[in-house]
Amino acid sequence: MARSGGHRKPHLPEKVCAACGRPFAWRRKWARDWEMVRFCSDACREGRRARARGVSSARLDRGAGRG
Repeated sequence: MARSGGHRKPHLPEKVCAACGRPFAWRRKWARDWEMVRFCSDACREGRRARARGVSSARLDRGAGRG
């Protein structure tokens, strides 16, 4: 039997991503360090680091295909 959709979990705590400003909910993998979680995804966390170093996202994209 296939599940359609998914169900909302309104009882989970939420935070706002420090990089993109979107809200994100608690995940089991963050249970031990929920207080330290600041970003909604790896992409936001890495983009935040790159911007702090002064590297633009366009430069990151251009260099990704080289190797």
